[in-house]
Amino acid sequence: MQSNRHRGAIDASFSVPFVHRLRFTDDVFGADQQVLANVLEPSEGRPARVQFWVDQHVLDAQPNLRERLGQFVNAHEHLQRAGNVQIVPGGEDIKNDIHILERMLKVFNAANLDRRSYVVVIGGGAVLDTVGFATAIAHRGLRLVRLPTTTLGQADSGVGVKNGVNLFHKKNWLGAFATPWAVVNDAQLLTTLSDRDWVCGFSEAVKVALLKDPVWFDRLCHDARPIGQRDVTVALPAIRTSAQWHLRHITEGGDPFEMLEARPLDYGHWSAHKLEAMSEFSLRHGEAVAIGVAIDTVYSSLKFGFPRRDATRVLRCLRDLGFSLSCPELRDITTLFAGLEEFRQHLGGRLTLTMLRAVGQPFEVHEVDRGAMCSAMEYVAREAQLPHAVAPLGH
Repeated sequence: MQSNRHRGAIDASFSVPFVHRLRFTDDVFGADQQVLANVLEPSEGRPARVQFWVDQHVLDAQPNLRERLGQFVNAHEHLQRAGNVQIVPGGEDIKNDIHILERMLKVFNAANLDRRSYVVVIGGGAVLDTVGFATAIAHRGLRLVRLPTTTLGQADSGVGVKNGVNLFHKKNWLGAFATPWAVVNDAQLLTTLSDRDWVCGFSEAVKVALLKDPVWFDRLCHDARPIGQRDVTVALPAIRTSAQWHLRHITEGGDPFEMLEARPLDYGHWSAHKLEAMSEFSLRHGEAVAIGVAIDTVYSSLKFGFPRRDATRVLRCLRDLGFSLSCPELRDITTLFAGLEEFRQHLGGRLTLTMLRAVGQPFEVHEVDRGAMCSAMEYVAREAQLPHAVAPLGH
């Protein structure tokens, strides 16, 4: 602690201990249900009060889920259900309707949830974000347990400490940092995903591999096609490694709540977030991230010497996974560049982007060469039109 008696100034640094609980299961409401039951801890002799929120898309695909939730609670005497199972719209619609957030808070209040109550949310990333934000602001924080049902949620956002909804036509403008009580990545919950949604999570895996782990990036390039074809023997380990790297960055990176300028885990995201909004969110987040990662990788090659061979490998890996790297909005470069200022505002301070000198060697930049970035966008758009192969960068 430092103080200055004459000026009456006191600066006191402190830290708050958090525990981030990440679990992996094959069938969380079947043979592995004890894993979830164990993280729902009773409080001072009282049962753990639990309220379930379920993505409508998930319930449509797995109509017996509501019954399984009831059976799960009844099988564990230390659990008590707090109200009915709540169903909410899936996809980005939930994040674009502020009235759904208000409804969530009314349900929490009606059930008399308190800071030691649990909200278990089962759904895709948008549902996790919205329910997570509601729990973060109710009583200044309920205990949130996430069960991501998409590869994107399990590989990335499910283990994150960010929650939020869209406002003013801007991605995640309203939100809060809050560490979830627990995250359970369950393989069975992924089985009913569409092929399009299956692929989406692996753009975030490519992103974090580029930032953190050259050896794993090589493995992803090798396994990209079978991953895209839903070979779980390679896909599930990729999801697990991605989740572990994201968790490690949050817990060991020194800036879990993004108080500093840099946000390395948002590599490729400045354009991705803008592309989503420009498409009226018809473009999936994972699809937009794939395009954004491709753009910033090519830009890193054109501007900062990122090896051209590796830039070509990145685009080929994304294409092999199943991403088209194409959308009409990519042609509206003027509007897309406005995403840079929105990204700066979201972060605060000066513009800070993460770029790459090599795989596993990220660094920060504070300005963008518009000409080189336009060339990167044009290259990605052009290569997206090729039927299969990716031409070497610069040829």
